[in-house]
Amino acid sequence: MAYFWILIPMLTGLIYVVFFKKPKPEPELPKLDVNEWWGPIDLKGKEDTSIRPFKVEFSDDMIKDLRQRLSNHRSWTPPLEDAAFTYGFNSDHINSWLDYWKDEYNFKEREQFLNQFPQFKTNIQGLDIHFIRVKPKVPEGVQIFPLLLLHGWPGSVREFYEAIPILTRHTPGYNFAFEVIVPSLPGYGFSDAAVRTGLGTAQICVVMRNLMFRLGFKRFYVQGGDWGAGILTSMVTLFPFDILGFHCNMAMALGGKSTLMMFLGAYIPFVSTDSSHPTNVYPLSNYFSKMMEETGYFHLHCTKPDTVGIALSDSPAGLLAYILEKFSTWTKMDNRNRPDGGLSDRWTKDQLIDNLMLYWATGKITSSMRLYAEEFSKKNRDLKLSDHNAIVPMWVLQTKEELYNSPSKLLRFKFRNLVGVTHWSHGGHFPAFECPEEFAKDVFKGIDSINTWVNNLA
Repeated sequence: MAYFWILIPMLTGLIYVVFFKKPKPEPELPKLDVNEWWGPIDLKGKEDTSIRPFKVEFSDDMIKDLRQRLSNHRSWTPPLEDAAFTYGFNSDHINSWLDYWKDEYNFKEREQFLNQFPQFKTNIQGLDIHFIRVKPKVPEGVQIFPLLLLHGWPGSVREFYEAIPILTRHTPGYNFAFEVIVPSLPGYGFSDAAVRTGLGTAQICVVMRNLMFRLGFKRFYVQGGDWGAGILTSMVTLFPFDILGFHCNMAMALGGKSTLMMFLGAYIPFVSTDSSHPTNVYPLSNYFSKMMEETGYFHLHCTKPDTVGIALSDSPAGLLAYILEKFSTWTKMDNRNRPDGGLSDRWTKDQLIDNLMLYWATGKITSSMRLYAEEFSKKNRDLKLSDHNAIVPMWVLQTKEELYNSPSKLLRFKFRNLVGVTHWSHGGHFPAFECPEEFAKDVFKGIDSINTWVNNLA
């Protein structure tokens, strides 16, 4: 009972701050240098800004070296009895993956698979940026909308391969299809990494915007999850008049008011959620427990990415265990209780090893993890972009097993023109990779709803 009397003034204070305290004027948006240079200084002014065709190539020397490393690993420490995946990748199940990668994964066939879409490179702000670009073939009268698709970590452009053919064809019920542009983020896959500190999501959004401008798109639609969601949230905040609509599968409202409301919603549920929009945030005790158990990697990446990067760059077995453990747990939390991690439920070995190859063959695991350190540096925290509203019309996809989904009511504190939310009773962190047809269907639905909403305003 004593706790009740402690909670009363706390809740009263929260209600006052959220509903009655006069809001401060929104500060002016920070001005980012749209030409900030991230490549070697001696190449500034000498870069090749042409758009060059690109093909994935797995060299014989790389394949030979990889197979030797996969053959010469040490013996694994046996897993604890009944540990399954709760301690990480179960070592009793790793050899089948390593043997498949070494002996059965057909490098040349997978190389051809990865080259099925037109790919290019162009230099943006000192970095060669790799991207896939697929133009649709549709009947006359069907509109074509440019769509920028952004991946996150530990994913890659490989996440979208099954969805791209669906997005770029005419779908009954809609009078449009998409021309998709799918870049590798800087420091990921076949895109260059920055040579100096500071390249966080705000700065990457400038790089991606400049890429779209170079391709001739002055206004375009965007879609992303994970880091893609963070980069595009920065983009719709900083450059709202360049973006026609935003489809997001990991939308987060991280401002002060939405955070207060999240805590208030633990005691007064209707302030943050309603019965038609379930959330996996409550009860908060379960949510914070899950975050403590599943985000150890996050602190490592934010503080010492280069240290763990040395180990993962040297050992393909280590890289496989580190990344596939995330694909297991982030797809379905209960996979922690399965000895094999449930990895075969959604994917083939070829699909997941394709994604690994975009880290191993390019040597980009270290630079990919640096994004965490850059994003949470004082320089980028001081931008305080989460305190600024975003006015771009938005559609949100929330999957059941996503590690974090802001309760739908709270999203409006950041995204003022939230047109709608799709709630899946399944699915995890990688919806385009897990459920490509359903994912593409929701992108069509979301963009169509955004366009209807915009037309009704006119």
